[in-house]
Amino acid sequence: MEESERASSDVLERFLRYVQVDTQSSDEHADQVPSSAIQFDLARLLAEELRGLGAEQVAVSENAYVTARIPASAGAEGRPALGLIAHLDTTEVVSGFGVKPHIVHYEGGDLVSGVVDGAPVAIGPDKLPALNSLVSQDLVCSDGSTLLGADDKAGVAEIMALVARLSAHPELPHPALGICFCPDEEIGHGAALLDIEDFGCTYAYTVDGGPIGELEWECFNAAEATVTFNGYSIHPGDAKDRMINASNLFVMFHDMLPAHMRPEHTEGYEGFIHLLGVSSTCEHAIARYIVRDHDRNLFEQKLALMQRAVDFINAELGEERVSIDIKQEYRNMAEIVSAYPELIETAQEAFAAAGVEPRVLPIRGGTDGAQLSFRGLPCPNLSTGGYAFHGVNEFIPVSSLEKMVDVLEALVKRFA
Repeated sequence: MEESERASSDVLERFLRYVQVDTQSSDEHADQVPSSAIQFDLARLLAEELRGLGAEQVAVSENAYVTARIPASAGAEGRPALGLIAHLDTTEVVSGFGVKPHIVHYEGGDLVSGVVDGAPVAIGPDKLPALNSLVSQDLVCSDGSTLLGADDKAGVAEIMALVARLSAHPELPHPALGICFCPDEEIGHGAALLDIEDFGCTYAYTVDGGPIGELEWECFNAAEATVTFNGYSIHPGDAKDRMINASNLFVMFHDMLPAHMRPEHTEGYEGFIHLLGVSSTCEHAIARYIVRDHDRNLFEQKLALMQRAVDFINAELGEERVSIDIKQEYRNMAEIVSAYPELIETAQEAFAAAGVEPRVLPIRGGTDGAQLSFRGLPCPNLSTGGYAFHGVNEFIPVSSLEKMVDVLEALVKRFA
């Protein structure tokens, strides 16, 4: 089959079904995997569908990892196996329960996903200039009361649609494929418990990116910092020279972090320090931050800055009332993937063969590929086609869903 005469795809039907299966991960229960039992619902559904498509060694682990093997096409049995990976969960930042997807034919101006409490839920080109290039396209949106879940059920649907295409057209060339759908990517677990040796792949790609054509092999170095403030509460009428307000200590600390390092003021390769949230009283306060930077030295400098702010406040108080706990999350996978330029070149060729202009970008976030790369499985990241992830304005063009299946077909062909 010529690349210009591709088989049809059932990717849209799959995507619309998958987003209606609730799979929010839960940071509150991050000490267990999966963090939410509902992720098993989609895991078992996908395993059943994989078996129906002729996949081999299909399994759902006790931690909700779905793995499967697609045998190589005739003549490609000796080629290294290639992994394709996406994640099951959606973020809990915005509700992902009861997603009601629908298709909007976009004619320009504001894209209205739906109406909630009498008010339209919309985003326009002023906030998302990419909308100007999507006029006259069909866009899948939620009803505006939830996120859509394209991150990363679009990646799941695109991989599953590829498997369905290879099942229907066994003549399409491809090496043995390892398929993996992971839980809890949104809270940092991701592929951490994937048995790489058993997975049996030499290389892999995550399908977990944004707009069509994005190809990423650099990500942030990442850490989470929890800062605790211990005050001394006393009746405010008797507070002079005695009260220590933990909320004020937080304000002092936060004001010592440069405003230009906040994510709303950064882009490209610029890192940031982001306040996730704070809970405070006079007696006690706790603040959670995430710290990100592509450059390892700048990343370490940001962490050191936070430690210096803690030390300064304690020195001013003459006692230790502020502490910081730093948890390393993931590292920039460029340290590993840069040694495998052929993975980037092959992906660029696959995009071009499917009529998509590839754009190599740094990820302003992380993917399962970061963990996997440092564990011995080099793993760049491919686009899904989606926009405005982690919010009620999230959407994905139907054409991008379909085109990514073509990209994946062109990719596996090149590895055969």
